[in-house]
Amino acid sequence: MPALQGEADAAPGAVRCDKKWLGKEYGSPPAGSGIQGKNQPFSQRPQNEWDDYWFENPSHAFDGLKKPTPRQSNAAGDTDEAAQKWKKKYEATKNPQYRVLEIYARYNVQLKKSTGVKDWGLWLDQRLIGYEANRLKGDGFEAKVVRDFKLVGPHWICQKNVPVFDKDGKPVIDKQTGKQAVRKYDAYNARTKEFVEFKSNGKHIPKQLRYDSHILRNKEYSDHKLRLITGAETKSNTVKKYAALNKQLETERGGKLNQATVREHRSTGAPRWRANQYTRYNPIMNPDPRRVGSTGPINDAAFRSGSTPSNAKQIQHQYRGYNTNGVFGRGGPGGIDFSTLELNYIGSPVKGKGLDYSFQADYAKDPENNPGWGGKAKLQLASDAMFTWLALTPDKFWVNLNPDQPDKIMDKTFGKTDAGRVLLDADLEMKHDYAKDMDPREGVGKRYWEAMQAANIPCGHGVRLWIVPKTADVRVEKDGIYILDAPLKVNSEPQDVDHPDPNGTCNLTDGQIRTSQRLLEQYVIPDVEKKVNTGPAYADLRRVYASRVAAEYIRDQDKDHATDFRPIINSDNVARWPMSDEHKDWTPKKTWDAYMKSYTEGDYSYPCNIGGQNKTCVMGGVDFSKAPKRNITKVRFEAEHPRLDKDTKTSVKTEISYRDGSTALIGGNGSGRPAGGDEDPIPTPTPTPTPTDGPSTPAPSDTPTPQPSTPGGGEPTTPPAKDPDGDLADTGSDTPVALIAGVAAALAAAGASLTWWMRRRKAGTS
Repeated sequence: MPALQGEADAAPGAVRCDKKWLGKEYGSPPAGSGIQGKNQPFSQRPQNEWDDYWFENPSHAFDGLKKPTPRQSNAAGDTDEAAQKWKKKYEATKNPQYRVLEIYARYNVQLKKSTGVKDWGLWLDQRLIGYEANRLKGDGFEAKVVRDFKLVGPHWICQKNVPVFDKDGKPVIDKQTGKQAVRKYDAYNARTKEFVEFKSNGKHIPKQLRYDSHILRNKEYSDHKLRLITGAETKSNTVKKYAALNKQLETERGGKLNQATVREHRSTGAPRWRANQYTRYNPIMNPDPRRVGSTGPINDAAFRSGSTPSNAKQIQHQYRGYNTNGVFGRGGPGGIDFSTLELNYIGSPVKGKGLDYSFQADYAKDPENNPGWGGKAKLQLASDAMFTWLALTPDKFWVNLNPDQPDKIMDKTFGKTDAGRVLLDADLEMKHDYAKDMDPREGVGKRYWEAMQAANIPCGHGVRLWIVPKTADVRVEKDGIYILDAPLKVNSEPQDVDHPDPNGTCNLTDGQIRTSQRLLEQYVIPDVEKKVNTGPAYADLRRVYASRVAAEYIRDQDKDHATDFRPIINSDNVARWPMSDEHKDWTPKKTWDAYMKSYTEGDYSYPCNIGGQNKTCVMGGVDFSKAPKRNITKVRFEAEHPRLDKDTKTSVKTEISYRDGSTALIGGNGSGRPAGGDEDPIPTPTPTPTPTDGPSTPAPSDTPTPQPSTPGGGEPTTPPAKDPDGDLADTGSDTPVALIAGVAAALAAAGASLTWWMRRRKAGTS
């Protein structure tokens, strides 16, 4: 043992693994110590054991730091010496303002380089925060493996340097340095004769593997083995390369097995930092106007993403080289298809503690060439919609496109929100899709009109269409609610309006109307409903409905105990969640005008023998006054959604790939910090006096504070009726909301009429 310890001490950087990562030395390894899976060329950790680990990323605490002013730049300096001076002062005092000056000095240094990144935001995120995270994530994974595999005791040495000689004993020259290559292994055990490499990102480095081949084929190490431990899904090329080296060594060593092996030890790294006044908070899922927002991986990913496809490609290119360990998420800022983003979990709200939340989204299929974009807008919509559903009473959650009722399009306050806009625009989109499906030349329209002809019905009838929620499948646990499935339904019923039909009139008997309606629901409505539940045009509608389910859970929780959301619930105040800038000029009347143009002029013309050009527009609306939910059983939850509870909790800290790897879970927390920073519940270093070494130091109020809202409606609402299919509340009643609002007569006529004249088909006509 003395000889082994002497070898470790002699190697630059080498140290006992237990001392380096656990802070203490163990006399001998405990039972079960050693590399797992080394008796197989490739092995994987069982899925039920996948977990996560922390890694330090202290620079992330400064992600809200603003670009230095000329005065601040002068105070910071522009040399490495200046940066080191501020670094030492920060380490001695823990005053974050010294760290700010160090960051500014480092930025100034790179500005002088011709290859430096001049954009402050990119430099801060990529070169400072991202570079540090890439480096320290590997350290975090290494520490985790040392703990999990119990690589302790005097035999396990970390950061072992080995000079590289080829199989003939000749030194291998590093082409970059011109000197003999040296291979540094993350861990080494002279007793078991194992070299170990840790890769948190699941892929090897070709140069290192070339050196490994030289070392293991040299006679000095002919009895040594190579172990690769990966923390993510191991890349297929890595598995292939290690298998080839293993086969070569097995052949050269007389059939000895498992000489170079791979163990996939799936674990997700989560960055950790101590927040301060320079930490960026985003206005997401934050119920308290006295606090400055929320933090979390979904906020980082969404706010990094491009606002347009071209912008996203540019950003993706800029970040591509700085995501080697996946610190910017799988595939970088464009790795998530934000068009599929939906809220799928919120934690149980506790007053003063903020709210944990998690979103689900598909991964982009080709993030390099077609990265995801628009994350900020989608995330903001989901958050704002949740607060809209809380602030307004359920009787306001309807929209109506009716040629007879231009004055009853939607509630006035609801019409000032993005949630209301989404519902009304989705209603119009549904009418367009219905019109497409009624085309008698193909698809479901063709089958419908053939059935109508067979039933000897000459024309269609006036139809009202509207969208309502189906019963959502959820699972409520002590920690929060999991939104598993929130489908929507398209309802239809015969309806007439007073406004003249552009196609004229067609009188049908009651029996013919019933038959026509049955055929419509058999052939056409299912296809329209499928589009509503899966089509990209309705993604925002599905997004705001998931937020509707979450809001109802918060309402239920607030009835039991006061939460931070109580001043918002039923306050009728949506001032904190106004229409987004992109849609600031939108009004309900604009959508109604578009509808009337479609209704009177027609969406589509079908050159068929059915009376010339046929026009179609229907009316109805979207009614989210009810949000029925069914709490599925624990057994079903665990069987159909394995690991969802554990993975969701991890997603609050870091992006995680769920189930088959095609879906991302990614979340955050809305606790924020107090505006003004007088009382901060988040642990921060003890304040120290403002440094006096420079005339300019950053102000502690760089983070903007959202506009306050006027509290109102502080009392909890009356408990709603029970869902007959489950144990959760069903908002509203079975009576149409608009009838409650006193517009029974108006809504009785709601719906748009569509009259289809249909001539008996003659032989040879289409």
